[in-house]
Amino acid sequence: MRSTYESIFIIKPTLSDEETEKVIQKMQEIITTGGGEIINVENWGKKKLAYEIKKHKRGHYVLLHLKAEGPLVKELERNYRLNDAVIKFITVKLKGDIVLQKPATAPEAKEKPAKTADVPVAEKGKDTVSSEAAGSSETVKE
Repeated sequence: MRSTYESIFIIKPTLSDEETEKVIQKMQEIITTGGGEIINVENWGKKKLAYEIKKHKRGHYVLLHLKAEGPLVKELERNYRLNDAVIKFITVKLKGDIVLQKPATAPEAKEKPAKTADVPVAEKGKDTVSSEAAGSSETVKE
């Protein structure tokens, strides 16, 4: 029975764009030739790592959503380990099917009116000015 998996792997940042794309294509080929189905591929690009991994401070992140059987996932992870370009990976079995969400769009005409601060306005001829607009609630003498 095929289950849904999410696999994230990090590629060395020192590779060229073409080499990085070849690594991603190879991982996709392993899934498809093994009888799996690729649901989604997200290329997140180069990002700073939370901690140094194999003397790298940055890495090229790739997210795969796939449907496969257990032995295929083991084969994919075996290839992650064998490929020197992959510095880190994790594969997680998801409960149920994955629902892809479209990017959020701008809110439609449901804008709230702008909040106006209750700031007292200094009258002409007065020698005090409120400085609440500057973040202080004290009254300042000029």
